[in-house]
Amino acid sequence: MTTIEQITFNRAVVDIVSDLAQTLAPELRYQRLLAAVRAIFPCDAAALLQLRGETLHPLAVSGLSEDTLGRQFAVAEQPRLARILLNREPVRFSNTEQTDAELIDPYDGLIDGGGGQPLSVHDCMGAALYIDNQPWGALTLDALVPGTFDRIDPLALRTFLRLAEASVKIGQTIDGLRAAVDREHEFNQVLLAERGSQPLIGKSPAIEQLLKHIDTVASSDLLVLILGETGVGKELVAQQLHQRSSRAQQSMVYVNCAALPETLAESELFGHRRGAFTGAIADRAGKFELANSGTLFLDEVGELSPAIQAKLLRVLQSGEIQRIGNDRTARVDVRVIAATNRDLKQEVVAGNFRADLYHRLSVFPIEVPPLRERGRDVLILAGYFLEQNQRRLHLRNLRLAPTAKQALLDYAWPGNVRELEHVMSRAALLAAAEQGKEQRWITIEPAHLGWRPAARSKTADALIIDDDANTSLNEAIGEFQKKWLQQRLRDNDNNLAATARAAGMDRSNFFRLLKKLGLR
Repeated sequence: MTTIEQITFNRAVVDIVSDLAQTLAPELRYQRLLAAVRAIFPCDAAALLQLRGETLHPLAVSGLSEDTLGRQFAVAEQPRLARILLNREPVRFSNTEQTDAELIDPYDGLIDGGGGQPLSVHDCMGAALYIDNQPWGALTLDALVPGTFDRIDPLALRTFLRLAEASVKIGQTIDGLRAAVDREHEFNQVLLAERGSQPLIGKSPAIEQLLKHIDTVASSDLLVLILGETGVGKELVAQQLHQRSSRAQQSMVYVNCAALPETLAESELFGHRRGAFTGAIADRAGKFELANSGTLFLDEVGELSPAIQAKLLRVLQSGEIQRIGNDRTARVDVRVIAATNRDLKQEVVAGNFRADLYHRLSVFPIEVPPLRERGRDVLILAGYFLEQNQRRLHLRNLRLAPTAKQALLDYAWPGNVRELEHVMSRAALLAAAEQGKEQRWITIEPAHLGWRPAARSKTADALIIDDDANTSLNEAIGEFQKKWLQQRLRDNDNNLAATARAAGMDRSNFFRLLKKLGLR
């Protein structure tokens, strides 16, 4: 090391050691660690990844595209990352060597070059990080210029890696993350006990507030009412509440209240005895019995009929259910979580929902923010969905063009996260078909996203309603809905599925509304 390099190294080490004694948010601690990496070692990008099961999750990145934070790298599909994890010493790759060049680089096209074009990695290295003699994750360094890492001092690198491991371990202890327990669980339960549920992804203040509310109420047995627009992820919130509760090892039973025919709703929820009605050829347990000792998730609870609302209220008050055709009651131990995209307060005022049931359900209300209020989370989520599609479609690298990223940020997302998921799946297919699956990377452009950003002006949605003094409020609302939907149908070339997404509605509710308004 030169004198200047030694001074830089010493300063960075002092900063890291100082951080060990401070209570910092994990995100800030990891970002400061990467800042020290780039100050000491020459590189264009660095990343800190945590191993969870068989997948590496980026916790912090520097010099990489923002959507990298939403990606998850399956170790089995990333030979470079797999080799890093299998070695206790740092591993270096060079794309100038044939054997290394043939290995897929997970960051190809993700380095933020600022010029609008994907940039290739030409020199990269990484090291596995161990906590309590167990693999915790990896630190990676990447450079655009071959030979960048020739002058790295091996002793300085090893010293820094040990400091990085200490920073991670102490940080997790301070922040109460209990990393060792989580790691042991992940290694012993390789086949993920999550049953395939998606995580709640994002770093915006809105999502952080949501996660705080989930942490606050998850361990209790309080009833929770999840509120939010269609497509925001209310079911994911319910799954998180269940998985973080003392009932996590028991069943979580899902009920779509909007899909329950009124004539069968009571039987579905509470069960029936054989012969209780025509077609009841055998005894049947209801959803409450199936969820005994676990969690019952009532999605779209605002769609229940008044008669079923009354029966549900009695069960919530007494903890007892009664099958149709049975004189005896049975006690159930069920934690109820409900969700709706309706404004239940207004539904109570309008007489469509029981006030006493609303107050019983909303002991702890949680509002899930719409995607338009989550800022740059849209890029992190886009990265997550692109990585899913990359594996599903057997593609090498799916990348977002800078103009596509801006288009995602500019769009209002009426269908929220569900719409984003569909948009990214469609965009991946279109881009792959256009550019070819064999390409080193496939770039998603605005045209692949499936909408025309400039097709409608800000005033296009200003629909005119007849100013008639004899028109009631309900009639005016119905007229506005009809004209609004007619405009959206024209915008989407009468494609009903696309119009339902633009309206932020599920298909069944959307089709019922079209029929009610005489549009179908």
